[in-house]
Amino acid sequence: MKRRLFFKNAASASLGLGLTKFSTIETASNTSEKEIQFCVTIEENKLQFFSDVIKEPIKIVHIADTHMFRDDDRGVPYKKYSGRMAKAYNQTKHFKTDEVTNPELAFEAALNFAKESQADLITLIGDIFSFPSEAAIEWVQAKLEEVNIPYIYVAGNHDWHYEGMEGPLEGLRDKWIVDRLLPLYQGNHPLMAVYDVKGIRFVAIDNSTYQINEDQLAFFKKQVSSGIPMVLLVHIPMYAPGKSIGFGCGNPVWGATSDRNFELEGRLKWPEEGHTKTTFDFHKAVFSAPNLLGIFAGHIHRFSIESIKGKPQIVTDDNASGGYLDVNFMPMDPKDQSLIF
Repeated sequence: MKRRLFFKNAASASLGLGLTKFSTIETASNTSEKEIQFCVTIEENKLQFFSDVIKEPIKIVHIADTHMFRDDDRGVPYKKYSGRMAKAYNQTKHFKTDEVTNPELAFEAALNFAKESQADLITLIGDIFSFPSEAAIEWVQAKLEEVNIPYIYVAGNHDWHYEGMEGPLEGLRDKWIVDRLLPLYQGNHPLMAVYDVKGIRFVAIDNSTYQINEDQLAFFKKQVSSGIPMVLLVHIPMYAPGKSIGFGCGNPVWGATSDRNFELEGRLKWPEEGHTKTTFDFHKAVFSAPNLLGIFAGHIHRFSIESIKGKPQIVTDDNASGGYLDVNFMPMDPKDQSLIF
């Protein structure tokens, strides 16, 4: 099947069916536009969301930016494209202890925590790989099979990128998703999918080119109109005032004039005209969604939290340096109801 046809057909299917990979309970649609009330508490890398729309506890281990560089003979033809990133994270220092570590040890530690804490879900939100190495992808798949916990994968800008390889970002993303990354999506659409867990809908949107297409915007709006409590998963953080260009999805200054790394990363320069209207419309739709509990992202390699219109965006430290988030969605205790009602 041709790549363009694959994505066109898959997008249509996702918009029609919702593409729920796993669901632990049946959830009825609710088209009410009533704003969900919730509280969020944060202590180091542990986050807790409390709301009366959360009916039973859900534990999520959120991982981004592992930057696996494992490779083998199959990667030899691509050495000229993978050379820089193959050396970038060979050895790292743990973000808490400063002890020497590496991406594979850090990834295994996060998965071990997920297993020991009986997590309901693992979210892998981009740049799990430094380039689309078959050996690294197979290694990650094997580790995920060992822990046997449901997971969601969304690509980051490095996962599908061989530096210096010619072509537009969207075309390169399509190629390497189909050729290498596709098994990680478990049959779901790579650019947009939903996963229902105990009444909460996790909406995975690939914004690894920094932009959003029309199908993705329509898909997201469909999830908003459902009224189901939801969490958005993206690799590139959504723009927030005062933040760096790394918060590049919906950033009003994103574009050619702010692109400092295109030569280093061996890719086409960001467009002169900046973001498309669709990308800006997505940004507005996200922070206007009454049923959105929060946004989880990666990309910038350090913990960050922003709030726009009462919607928190949480970015994790990079997993290459041992970072991950322990996220807990909890029912609101009756004694705390007065805090939000």
